Amino acid sequence: MKTAFKESGYSIVQSGSVADVIVINSCTVTSSGDSRVLSALRKMRANSPNAVIALTGCYPQAFAAEASAVTEADIVIGTKERLRLIEIVGDFLVCRERTVSISEYGADDKFEIVTCGEFTENTRAFVKIQDGCNRFCSYCIIPFARGRCRSKPIDILKTELAEIAGNGTKEAVLTGINLAFYGREFGLNLADAVETACGIEGLERIRLGSLEPDELCDGVLDRLAEQRKLCPQFHLSLQSGCDRTLKAMNRKYDAAEYRSLVEKLRKRFPDCAITTDIMIGFPGETDGDFEQSLEFVREIGFAKVHVFRYSRRKGTAADRMDGQIPENIKSERWHKMTEAAEHSRTEHLKGMVGKTVPVLFEKENCENFYRGYAPDYTPIKIPKKIIKNSLRNSIFYVIIKGYDYDFCKGEFIDVCF
Repeated sequence: MKTAFKESGYSIVQSGSVADVIVINSCTVTSSGDSRVLSALRKMRANSPNAVIALTGCYPQAFAAEASAVTEADIVIGTKERLRLIEIVGDFLVCRERTVSISEYGADDKFEIVTCGEFTENTRAFVKIQDGCNRFCSYCIIPFARGRCRSKPIDILKTELAEIAGNGTKEAVLTGINLAFYGREFGLNLADAVETACGIEGLERIRLGSLEPDELCDGVLDRLAEQRKLCPQFHLSLQSGCDRTLKAMNRKYDAAEYRSLVEKLRKRFPDCAITTDIMIGFPGETDGDFEQSLEFVREIGFAKVHVFRYSRRKGTAADRMDGQIPENIKSERWHKMTEAAEHSRTEHLKGMVGKTVPVLFEKENCENFYRGYAPDYTPIKIPKKIIKNSLRNSIFYVIIKGYDYDFCKGEFIDVCF
């Protein structure tokens, strides 16, 4: 959307500056996210009473009637109308008539083709190759906000990645709502997208976004293992290590299947990092269910775990379930799971010591360190005093000498550059 405005002659100003048009692109994963969106909208209206304010994104798409009633917004559109945003804003600037346009997704919708925008401020480009979800996990509103699964055509992906590489970006992250479902409507799969990306000259690293664990068959894994540029980091969304809870969540795998996939990945990618999400306090989760999930996390040995409390979401099946867990119990379980996650993270960082890894350097806003990432997404810091030149968007080999909290500390193999 930012790129579309720039290409239409608008000037982009910094957030908080005086603007003629303000666009709020909303998230609706949690109800608290909706509250933050509405709070920001009201604040912006108060600070910019004459600006045109457009509310778009997943909140209007999932809750059309509710969003349509937000009078602080001059324009309310769903995710399907994003390509028309510039046209709608232009019409409002002429007619000053409030516009609400929210269309429902259909089974035959195609992938929305938009330009990726500019990544000049980053050393990695995030490239969405898949949208929508067919799974309807009982806690999730996303299928209602993003429609059914659909994929970016492979030829368009190839062209987009070539443009990104031509701009000097060295790493591309392939993302999607249900990324592992990529290409089904074309007779393709995720391996086809990865092979295409790895074949682009100039791209040095290809990374994958979050993956559903039950979508990765042996044939796909074998093909992925052949790609030298593919970063050995796999974010496999677990949610729970308890089979009873997984079934209530309407997840499509059990703990044994998840464990088997981790073993297959570690066999094919010996130095890979497995990261995940864990939800605690799902409706009906007993103390025993939680302990089973906790033990599973300890067993797997994740490189990093995002632990979050279940949050009731209007419009989902889980919101209507009996056995909603009190917040104090959620808090107790969160602390226990977080402690296990932190221990697992420390063990991963400790295991990196002594290894030599290529690091793509990114951050230079720290006075004392250069910061970058190993292929498995371990953050690496190098003392800045070693060299004065800029390392941003450069890859150098580093030997890991130690670790501290959430990162490793290293030294260059060769400082003569």
